[in-house]
This record gives sequence, structure tokens and C-alpha cells, in this order.
Amino acid sequence: MRVTIYTDGAASGNPGPGGYGVVLESSAGHRKELNGGYRKTTNNRMELLAVIVGLRELKSTEVAVTVVSDSKYVVDAINKGWLRSWVKKGFKDKKNPDLWRLMIPLLDKYNPTFQWVKGHNNHPQNERCDALAVQASKQPHLPADTGYESSL
Repeated sequence: MRVTIYTDGAASGNPGPGGYGVVLESSAGHRKELNGGYRKTTNNRMELLAVIVGLRELKSTEVAVTVVSDSKYVVDAINKGWLRSWVKKGFKDKKNPDLWRLMIPLLDKYNPTFQWVKGHNNHPQNERCDALAVQASKQPHLPADTGYESSL
């Protein structure tokens, strides 16, 4: 079976209120949507968190996983090997090490492939993820992104 995880993140003001959106689709025809938001965060953090949330939702390691994102930051970090280099250097001078450290065991567990898609280009699942992210970012009483706010 194959699972595709579509992801997007959004932050108003960057930093500002932000959210992530995730759409999971399986080759068996199952579909699930997830989103969440934070009162002050960045777009890149929400892009990363969307992938983490999507991977955490998987129930089996016996599936082929593709992550589709419009974030060059996320996709290039994986596909171009930047993440491995950042780990070796202890994330020196890199942003979002807390989220990258959460993602690494999920990458090891599911071994997903990453595919970049141009954002805001009428890709139905990407557009849906964006809508979910924006919707989440506009909710009242958003919680703190403690990883971001503690680094200020």
C-alpha cells in the first residue's frame, strides 16, 4: 500500500500566528485531514510540523510513503542531504533544530520520499493543505509554539 502525505504551513507576519495543514491519502482510498495552529511561529516551522504530524499519523511501517510539500526548505533539506550535514554539525547556526530532531526518527522509521510541488498553483491537495493551515492560524486562543517562543 502507498500513502501520500500532502503538507503545507502558513504564518501571518512570519513570525506571527501560524498553522499547518495535512492531507493523507492512501492507495486503498482512505483520506484524512489534520491541522493546527500557534499564536506566534514561522512559516518554516509550520512546514516542518506539517510533515511531522503527517508521519506521526501513520499506523504501519509496511507502507510506501511519499511526502508532497511546497516547501523547498523541507524538501531540499532531505533530498539534497543538508539535514545529514546539519546533524553532523549539531545544527550549529541552523534554525528549528527542535523540529528537525523530532522529524529524524520518523524519517528513519518510514523512509519517505519527498516531492516538491509549486505552491499556489492549483494543485488540489496543496491548495486544501494551505486552506487548512490558514484556517488553523485564525482560530482564537492559539497555544504557544514553545520551541519558537523559548528561542526568542
